[in-house]
Amino acid sequence: MNHSVDQEDFDYVIVGAGSAGCVLANRLSEDPETQVLLLEYGGSDRSIFIQMPTALSIPMNTERFAWQFHSEPEPGLNNRRMHCPRGKVLGGSSSINGMVYVRGHAHDFDEWAEAGANGWDYRHCLPYFRKADDWKYGADDYRNQGGPLAVNNGNEMANPLYKAFIEAGVQAGYGETEDYNGYLQEGFGPMHMTVKNGVRWSAANAYLKPALDRPNLKVITGALTQRVRLQDKRATGIEYRLGSQDQFVQVRQEVIVCAGSIGSPQLLQLSGIGPGQVLQDAGIEVLHDLPGVGMNLQDHLEFYFQFRCQHPVTLNSRLDPWSKFKIGLQWILFKTGLGATNHFESCAFIRSGPAVKWPDIQYHFLPAAMRYDGRAAFKGHGFQMHVGHNKPLSRGHVRVKSDDPLDKPSILFNYLEHEHDRHVFRQCVRLTREIMAQPAMDIYRGDEIQPGASVQGDDEIDAWIRQNTESAYHPSCSCKMGTDDMAVVDPETRVHGIGGLRVIDSSIFPVIPNGNLNAPTIMVAERGADLIKNRGMLDPLDAAVGLVEGWEHYQRQTIVKES
Repeated sequence: MNHSVDQEDFDYVIVGAGSAGCVLANRLSEDPETQVLLLEYGGSDRSIFIQMPTALSIPMNTERFAWQFHSEPEPGLNNRRMHCPRGKVLGGSSSINGMVYVRGHAHDFDEWAEAGANGWDYRHCLPYFRKADDWKYGADDYRNQGGPLAVNNGNEMANPLYKAFIEAGVQAGYGETEDYNGYLQEGFGPMHMTVKNGVRWSAANAYLKPALDRPNLKVITGALTQRVRLQDKRATGIEYRLGSQDQFVQVRQEVIVCAGSIGSPQLLQLSGIGPGQVLQDAGIEVLHDLPGVGMNLQDHLEFYFQFRCQHPVTLNSRLDPWSKFKIGLQWILFKTGLGATNHFESCAFIRSGPAVKWPDIQYHFLPAAMRYDGRAAFKGHGFQMHVGHNKPLSRGHVRVKSDDPLDKPSILFNYLEHEHDRHVFRQCVRLTREIMAQPAMDIYRGDEIQPGASVQGDDEIDAWIRQNTESAYHPSCSCKMGTDDMAVVDPETRVHGIGGLRVIDSSIFPVIPNGNLNAPTIMVAERGADLIKNRGMLDPLDAAVGLVEGWEHYQRQTIVKES
């Protein structure tokens, strides 16, 4: 891996070696005549804590591997400052995330197109999801084999609690879905993860490392990007710091910003591109007043619904140091066992009420009661569901506070600002209790630990949610794609009003999708690479989309139809 620039200019300079940046580095360097430079402030991902799936809680809480951002005090969450870690390592947030693979509902992408992101409807996005896909269980109209990104179900739901959760959902009146990334998202079923042969399959492993030997691709780690240099409303290169030395690299064609939903608006603002007043307040010269930069910020909130377990089948007995040592040793020697999974092996997507067309509530089921730092939540055995509202209406912002790239920006999500979001979280509590009360859980279900049986009325639920929800770590939409006055990039991913500059990452989502964000971010980068190269786009696919018969009037699932 190169750590210095040995030529003066490149065709493309990519800022950020995260999920999108790794895809673009691979795809743009496929042409041996194209010179590509990838800049990343973080360093190597060669750590057992990154590569071993079960260790997922460690890298996201480690300064070496993640920017440890925090929000401003959130008014809707009792003024709590919410943790917002973002990848600072090769692979970016795909090297610190939970490895959950969710594309989002088909209608999420139709929603993008309706919001002004022309060409980003489901039929145009599906071919790029398939291009990336290496689905262990066979190809069909929705899934593919042979792509860079390995996807499977980990340990195939060996723990009996996974299947009991699915059966409870069916008994509660919801359907079962074999593949929520295929025809039908709604329902209960196995959850998918980006793991290959027991190893985290980050964007660095899937895309970047296979391309590192190409002579036309240079990767510089430890490079702190300071700003995009502009001349006559065109990007001409990147100013960055390497060690104690300031550097400049010139670009012949385009600068592509892939710094994520916090880093990308921050870098644009540092470069003089953004809301004029925000830039002036930070002491930055306004070179291009673009009011949407840093606005429209969205995220998923979730909470842990925890129960004691009446049988000793949970992972709580494996959280002591000796058990962790044995799990780690098996993984080191064989890449198998509990070390080879993220433990989220079953899940569900349901609708919060009638007249909700597609799911807006997501469950991650975990056969343990534990915190995100990997410690037990209480003594004894337990299990939990991570449950949250995935289509929030609340909006926040990212704003630089100075012209120093190491000065963390001001982040405010405005969680639960909108009454609709508060209503759906009440539904999360009540619907989960109904699901857990089903016969399939009878032999396992003990006392409700949290929220707790005493939390019943709207006011009690609201108070508990305000104090106990956490970020699901899905910040997005802060440089939204579209054509309105608040759009930052056009449907070709080009920054409005600036030549030679694109943003490609989760910040350009117009609206947050119903699911985790790594899969759609990789899709956006795959499609973005074809847009950049101005070559033939993949043909759109007209695959059927499953909806629930009578969704206008019923919350539970009955008969599935095609739309």
